[in-house]
Amino acid sequence: MDLDASLPWLALHLTPGLGARLTGKLLRQFGSPEAVFRASLTELEACRLPTATAQAVISRVAHGDAEKELAEVRRIGCGLLHWQESEYPQRLLEIYDPPPLLYVRGDLQALSRHSIAIVGTRRPTPYGNQITERLARDLAGRGLVIVSGLARGIDSSAHRGACAAPRGCTIGVLGCGIDVVYPKENRKLYAEVEKRGAIVSEFPLGSYPAPDNFPVRNRIVAGMVLGVIVVQGAQYSGSLITSRLGMEFGREVFGVPGNVTEGASFAPNQLIKQGAKLVTGWEDVVEELPTEIRAELFPVEATTAEERTSLFEQALSPAEKNLYDLLRVDEAVHLDELVERSGLSSSQTLASLCEMEMRGIIRQMPGKQFVKVLL
Repeated sequence: MDLDASLPWLALHLTPGLGARLTGKLLRQFGSPEAVFRASLTELEACRLPTATAQAVISRVAHGDAEKELAEVRRIGCGLLHWQESEYPQRLLEIYDPPPLLYVRGDLQALSRHSIAIVGTRRPTPYGNQITERLARDLAGRGLVIVSGLARGIDSSAHRGACAAPRGCTIGVLGCGIDVVYPKENRKLYAEVEKRGAIVSEFPLGSYPAPDNFPVRNRIVAGMVLGVIVVQGAQYSGSLITSRLGMEFGREVFGVPGNVTEGASFAPNQLIKQGAKLVTGWEDVVEELPTEIRAELFPVEATTAEERTSLFEQALSPAEKNLYDLLRVDEAVHLDELVERSGLSSSQTLASLCEMEMRGIIRQMPGKQFVKVLL
């Protein structure tokens, strides 16, 4: 990060009337913040900027504020990351209104790793806290970065669970300035998250955690991850907003089922009814990840396809080998046929198929059908 080079980005970011969407539109049109500030009033208005906003760009009213902001960024040891830098989260660039500028504290490399969001209510049940911490710890222990919002409740449990894994990494996305600890009781957790991963915000320093900030923040949470896990949430909770954004962005959506008599169970149970993957353990999340990402997280030491096939087959139990031999690469076989032809019980068959799918040897298709993976 070159802070001096970030000054034009910061000036654009602080220009009155420019939000992420308008700023992004200008940057795509003109190519850089410097080019935006060199544009004529006619060119700016052609981008459908309100006259007052276009005048603010022309007059460069935010440059003085940007210099002060940059000095404060240096003082507190924070970083700035704009979307033309290689360290910027690449998945976040896929959404329709990525923040052109992020304030960052912690390890920049954490932003480029494969990540999963865990979100939910600020008023969880003991069960909600326990399952969140367990899921976050198990997923972080297997190389996934846990992303959440550093809020009370499920968010805090997700960060704590990730930090409990020996080499766990986590990212907190704030709905306030990066120099504002909210809620205040999370001060210690804030420091731990910064130490074990990163904290990011698109809001200027000192920004108060206003209610309107959090739906805006949620698009970053959903945008930078492979999938969103909803643990608990009421009917109109922010976790539902995050999960719906995840669906819009093409991310996987997961739900942890809850007691139907609990109001906090509404969000995940509703999502599961609508097709979200039901999650009871880390395996349910990992098995939905793309094959190439699973291969990164669980690498196989082999140099050729023949060697990889040999290693997989050597690791199979007799029941797994029996089922594996019945499967084909080019044609799916139904679960009932596998039970009948293998001579195994339904429970043995399901357990063996699940284990092989976790290793990436086979894949489940719609309708309880299975195929071999081409190794």
